[in-house]
Amino acid sequence: MGKYARNFLHLHPMETILKYFPQLTGEQRQQMAALYDLYTDWNSKINVISRKDIGNLYEHHVLHSLAIARLVQFTPGTGVLDVGTGGGFPGIPLAILFPESQFTLIDSIGKKIKVATEVARAIGLHNVEAKHLRVQDEKGRYQFVVSRAVMPLDELARLVRKNIATRQQNALPNGLICLKGGELQHEIEAFKKTAELTDISDYFEEEYFKGKKIIYLPM
Repeated sequence: MGKYARNFLHLHPMETILKYFPQLTGEQRQQMAALYDLYTDWNSKINVISRKDIGNLYEHHVLHSLAIARLVQFTPGTGVLDVGTGGGFPGIPLAILFPESQFTLIDSIGKKIKVATEVARAIGLHNVEAKHLRVQDEKGRYQFVVSRAVMPLDELARLVRKNIATRQQNALPNGLICLKGGELQHEIEAFKKTAELTDISDYFEEEYFKGKKIIYLPM
């Protein structure tokens, strides 16, 4: 029983989110809570999260995305571009948390964008636009570009430089924010004077976040 009871607790994982973000409004709680069934359902049709990981949706995907909110609180009107969003991470959890900011989610795989679009619509997110697009073809300008492990930092930085707006409106200067794991020293070598690395385990105590980092590159 012990093992199963623990797993069941894992499946009621909004607790994990509320532990770190107790200030969520009723609507935000409902939107977060709806993600589990929506992603479970969509994932059975279009694989956006590994099948064995869907039970860890809140910890491994939603909370991981929200680590960015520990680094910067987006002000109203901030534009954020999520590159290689997949099914909507980190863009959708951040869009729930910052309803006054605008999120553009792009991915080169159309069916993943379909999932992100449908999830955003199902929970009534009006601050999300999801587009089937390669980052090379995105012309818009944004205060921040966010991404989760889509490509090496130097390549991503080169591709998104054109998308960083000049107008500043946040405590953190405009730039690129990436969620990454593993050995990153080599990857940030070229940026070691400007890039800032933060351990996500400084924010969240779960075992999963050990070794996971946020890279912030002002641009």
